Amino acid sequence: MKFSYNIVITGGSGRFGSVLKKKYKSKNIFYPSKKDLNITCIQSIEKYLKKIKPKILIHLAGLSRPMKDHDKKIWDSISLNIIGTSNIVKICSKLNIKLVYFSTSYIYPNKKGNHKEVDPILPVNNYAWSKLGGECAVHMYKNSLILRVCMTEKPFVHKKAYANVKTNFIYHDDIAKILFKLVNQKGILNLGGKTQSPFNFAKNYSLNVKKIYIKKKSKTNYPINCSMNLYKLRKIIK
Repeated sequence: MKFSYNIVITGGSGRFGSVLKKKYKSKNIFYPSKKDLNITCIQSIEKYLKKIKPKILIHLAGLSRPMKDHDKKIWDSISLNIIGTSNIVKICSKLNIKLVYFSTSYIYPNKKGNHKEVDPILPVNNYAWSKLGGECAVHMYKNSLILRVCMTEKPFVHKKAYANVKTNFIYHDDIAKILFKLVNQKGILNLGGKTQSPFNFAKNYSLNVKKIYIKKKSKTNYPINCSMNLYKLRKIIK
Protein backbone atom coordinates (compact mmCIF):
# COMPACT_ATOMS: atom_id res chain seq x y z
CA MET A 1 0.00 0.00 0.00
CA LYS A 2 1.38 3.40 -1.03
CA PHE A 3 0.63 6.75 0.59
CA SER A 4 1.25 10.25 -0.72
CA TYR A 5 1.56 11.61 2.81
CA ASN A 6 3.24 10.62 6.07
CA ILE A 7 1.54 8.60 8.83
CA VAL A 8 2.86 8.18 12.37
CA ILE A 9 1.78 5.18 14.46
CA THR A 10 2.55 5.29 18.18
CA GLY A 11 2.91 2.03 20.10
CA GLY A 12 4.59 0.26 17.19
CA SER A 13 6.24 -2.26 19.51
CA GLY A 14 2.92 -3.29 21.08
CA ARG A 15 0.81 -6.29 20.09
CA PHE A 16 -1.29 -4.59 17.42
CA GLY A 17 1.44 -2.14 16.46
CA SER A 18 3.75 -5.07 15.67
CA VAL A 19 1.11 -6.52 13.34
CA LEU A 20 0.82 -3.20 11.48
CA LYS A 21 4.61 -2.83 11.27
CA LYS A 22 4.90 -6.27 9.69
CA LYS A 23 2.07 -5.67 7.23
CA TYR A 24 2.73 -2.05 6.26
CA LYS A 25 6.35 -1.14 5.52
CA SER A 26 5.75 1.94 3.42
CA LYS A 27 8.44 4.62 3.55
CA ASN A 28 5.65 7.04 4.49
CA ILE A 29 4.62 5.14 7.66
CA PHE A 30 6.67 5.81 10.79
CA TYR A 31 6.70 3.71 13.96
CA PRO A 32 8.64 5.82 16.50
CA SER A 33 10.21 4.19 19.53
CA LYS A 34 9.61 5.60 23.01
CA LYS A 35 13.01 7.27 22.74
CA ASP A 36 11.90 9.08 19.57
CA LEU A 37 8.40 9.96 20.77
CA ASN A 38 7.54 9.75 24.46
CA ILE A 39 3.83 10.35 24.96
CA THR A 40 4.39 11.48 28.56
CA CYS A 41 6.66 14.31 27.35
CA ILE A 42 4.87 16.93 25.29
CA GLN A 43 8.16 18.41 24.04
CA SER A 44 9.19 14.99 22.70
CA ILE A 45 5.89 14.65 20.82
CA GLU A 46 6.10 18.11 19.27
CA LYS A 47 9.74 17.76 18.25
CA TYR A 48 9.13 14.42 16.49
CA LEU A 49 5.92 15.45 14.73
CA LYS A 50 7.42 18.70 13.49
CA LYS A 51 10.24 16.65 12.00
CA ILE A 52 8.07 14.00 10.30
CA LYS A 53 5.13 16.28 9.39
CA PRO A 54 2.47 13.53 9.24
CA LYS A 55 -1.01 14.07 7.90
CA ILE A 56 -2.38 11.32 10.18
CA LEU A 57 -1.33 10.01 13.59
CA ILE A 58 -2.71 6.64 14.75
CA HIS A 59 -2.44 6.48 18.52
CA LEU A 60 -1.95 2.96 19.90
CA ALA A 61 0.58 3.61 22.68
CA GLY A 62 -0.61 3.09 26.24
CA LEU A 63 -1.20 0.54 28.97
CA SER A 64 -3.55 -2.40 28.35
CA ARG A 65 -2.75 -5.83 29.77
CA PRO A 66 -2.39 -7.08 32.42
CA MET A 67 -5.71 -5.61 33.56
CA LYS A 68 -4.71 -5.81 37.23
CA ASP A 69 -2.07 -3.13 36.63
CA HIS A 70 -4.83 -0.56 36.17
CA ASP A 71 -5.86 -1.25 39.76
CA LYS A 72 -2.42 -1.75 41.30
CA LYS A 73 -0.57 0.91 39.30
CA ILE A 74 -3.15 3.60 38.66
CA TRP A 75 -0.37 6.18 38.22
CA ASP A 76 0.88 4.34 35.13
CA SER A 77 -2.67 3.97 33.81
CA ILE A 78 -3.39 7.67 34.27
CA SER A 79 0.02 8.82 32.97
CA LEU A 80 -0.08 6.74 29.79
CA ASN A 81 -3.73 6.40 28.84
CA ILE A 82 -5.13 9.73 30.01
CA ILE A 83 -2.27 12.25 30.26
CA GLY A 84 -0.28 10.66 27.42
CA THR A 85 -3.28 10.74 25.10
CA SER A 86 -4.06 14.32 26.13
CA ASN A 87 -0.51 15.29 25.21
CA ILE A 88 -0.96 13.70 21.80
CA VAL A 89 -4.21 15.62 21.28
CA LYS A 90 -2.59 18.94 22.24
CA ILE A 91 0.16 18.63 19.65
CA CYS A 92 -2.04 17.16 16.92
CA SER A 93 -4.44 20.09 17.35
CA LYS A 94 -1.54 22.56 17.32
CA LEU A 95 -0.08 21.08 14.12
CA ASN A 96 -3.45 20.20 12.51
CA ILE A 97 -2.72 16.47 12.30
CA LYS A 98 -5.61 14.03 11.91
CA LEU A 99 -5.77 11.85 15.04
CA VAL A 100 -7.06 8.26 15.12
CA TYR A 101 -7.40 6.99 18.69
CA PHE A 102 -7.86 3.34 19.67
CA SER A 103 -10.28 3.11 22.58
CA THR A 104 -12.18 0.04 23.85
CA SER A 105 -15.66 -1.49 23.79
CA TYR A 106 -15.34 -1.89 27.56
CA ILE A 107 -16.50 1.68 28.06
CA TYR A 108 -20.09 0.64 27.28
CA PRO A 109 -22.42 -0.25 30.18
CA ASN A 110 -22.58 -3.87 31.29
CA LYS A 111 -25.37 -6.33 30.36
CA LYS A 112 -27.40 -4.38 27.72
CA GLY A 113 -25.40 -5.04 24.55
CA ASN A 114 -25.78 -3.97 20.90
CA HIS A 115 -24.47 -0.51 21.78
CA LYS A 116 -24.49 2.19 19.13
CA GLU A 117 -21.85 4.89 19.05
CA VAL A 118 -24.35 7.44 20.44
CA ASP A 119 -25.42 5.28 23.39
CA PRO A 120 -24.58 6.21 27.00
CA ILE A 121 -21.27 4.93 28.34
CA LEU A 122 -20.29 3.57 31.75
CA PRO A 123 -16.91 1.82 32.10
CA VAL A 124 -16.81 -1.35 34.19
CA ASN A 125 -13.12 -1.32 35.19
CA ASN A 126 -10.13 1.00 35.56
CA TYR A 127 -8.76 0.09 32.15
CA ALA A 128 -11.97 1.27 30.53
CA TRP A 129 -12.02 4.42 32.66
CA SER A 130 -8.48 5.23 31.54
CA LYS A 131 -9.42 4.79 27.87
CA LEU A 132 -12.51 6.94 28.36
CA GLY A 133 -10.23 9.60 29.87
CA GLY A 134 -8.30 9.53 26.63
CA GLU A 135 -11.53 9.73 24.66
CA CYS A 136 -12.54 12.91 26.48
CA ALA A 137 -9.43 14.70 25.22
CA VAL A 138 -9.71 13.31 21.69
CA HIS A 139 -13.38 14.21 21.43
CA MET A 140 -12.53 17.88 22.04
CA TYR A 141 -10.46 17.86 18.83
CA LYS A 142 -12.76 17.74 15.83
CA ASN A 143 -10.14 16.47 13.36
CA SER A 144 -10.18 13.05 15.00
CA LEU A 145 -11.61 9.54 14.92
CA ILE A 146 -12.25 7.42 18.02
CA LEU A 147 -12.31 3.69 17.35
CA ARG A 148 -14.00 1.64 20.08
CA VAL A 149 -12.30 -1.66 19.51
CA CYS A 150 -12.53 -5.24 20.75
CA MET A 151 -9.43 -7.01 19.41
CA THR A 152 -6.99 -9.74 20.35
CA GLU A 153 -4.00 -11.74 19.12
CA LYS A 154 -4.18 -14.69 16.76
CA PRO A 155 -4.06 -17.45 17.78
CA PHE A 156 -6.16 -16.88 20.89
CA VAL A 157 -3.71 -16.58 23.78
CA HIS A 158 -5.85 -17.71 26.71
CA LYS A 159 -6.48 -21.30 27.81
CA LYS A 160 -9.98 -20.47 29.07
CA ALA A 161 -12.78 -18.31 27.66
CA TYR A 162 -16.18 -17.19 28.92
CA ALA A 163 -19.22 -18.86 27.38
CA ASN A 164 -21.90 -16.61 28.93
CA VAL A 165 -20.41 -13.28 27.89
CA LYS A 166 -21.17 -11.36 24.69
CA THR A 167 -18.55 -9.34 22.90
CA ASN A 168 -17.16 -8.51 19.45
CA PHE A 169 -13.68 -10.00 19.40
CA ILE A 170 -11.76 -9.62 16.16
CA TYR A 171 -8.15 -10.58 15.46
CA HIS A 172 -5.46 -7.95 14.99
CA ASP A 173 -4.78 -9.24 11.49
CA ASP A 174 -8.37 -8.61 10.43
CA ILE A 175 -8.36 -5.04 11.74
CA ALA A 176 -5.07 -4.37 9.98
CA LYS A 177 -6.72 -5.29 6.67
CA ILE A 178 -9.41 -2.59 6.97
CA LEU A 179 -7.77 0.09 9.11
CA PHE A 180 -6.78 2.38 6.25
CA LYS A 181 -10.34 2.31 4.93
CA LEU A 182 -11.38 4.01 8.16
CA VAL A 183 -8.75 6.66 8.89
CA ASN A 184 -10.50 9.42 6.93
CA GLN A 185 -13.65 9.07 9.02
CA LYS A 186 -14.35 11.41 11.94
CA GLY A 187 -16.27 11.09 15.20
CA ILE A 188 -16.74 7.71 16.88
CA LEU A 189 -16.86 4.28 15.26
CA ASN A 190 -17.40 0.83 16.76
CA LEU A 191 -14.85 -1.68 15.44
CA GLY A 192 -15.03 -5.44 15.98
CA GLY A 193 -16.32 -8.79 14.74
CA LYS A 194 -19.70 -10.45 15.04
CA THR A 195 -21.40 -10.60 18.42
CA GLN A 196 -20.64 -13.89 20.17
CA SER A 197 -19.12 -15.29 23.34
CA PRO A 198 -15.32 -15.26 23.73
CA PHE A 199 -15.50 -19.08 23.88
CA ASN A 200 -17.30 -19.37 20.53
CA PHE A 201 -14.83 -16.91 19.02
CA ALA A 202 -11.78 -18.74 20.38
CA LYS A 203 -12.81 -22.32 19.63
CA ASN A 204 -12.62 -21.74 15.87
CA TYR A 205 -8.84 -21.50 16.12
CA SER A 206 -8.01 -22.89 19.56
CA LEU A 207 -9.61 -26.30 19.89
CA ASN A 208 -8.17 -26.84 23.37
CA VAL A 209 -9.65 -23.71 24.93
CA LYS A 210 -11.79 -24.51 27.98
CA LYS A 211 -15.27 -23.14 28.62
CA ILE A 212 -15.81 -21.08 31.79
CA TYR A 213 -18.70 -18.97 33.11
CA ILE A 214 -19.18 -15.75 35.01
CA LYS A 215 -21.57 -16.29 37.89
CA LYS A 216 -24.56 -13.94 38.01
CA LYS A 217 -23.55 -12.54 41.39
CA SER A 218 -19.86 -12.44 40.57
CA LYS A 219 -17.94 -9.27 41.48
CA THR A 220 -15.73 -9.57 38.41
CA ASN A 221 -14.95 -6.36 36.56
CA TYR A 222 -15.12 -8.15 33.22
CA PRO A 223 -18.14 -6.91 31.20
CA ILE A 224 -20.90 -9.48 30.70
CA ASN A 225 -22.33 -7.81 27.60
CA CYS A 226 -20.66 -4.77 26.08
CA SER A 227 -21.37 -5.96 22.53
CA MET A 228 -21.52 -3.28 19.87
CA ASN A 229 -23.76 -2.39 16.98
CA LEU A 230 -21.52 -2.47 13.88
CA TYR A 231 -23.92 -0.97 11.32
CA LYS A 232 -21.76 2.13 10.70
CA LEU A 233 -18.63 0.02 10.25
CA ARG A 234 -20.25 -2.36 7.77
CA LYS A 235 -21.61 0.57 5.76
CA ILE A 236 -18.10 2.02 5.40
CA ILE A 237 -16.23 -1.16 4.47
CA LYS A 238 -18.88 -2.86 2.31
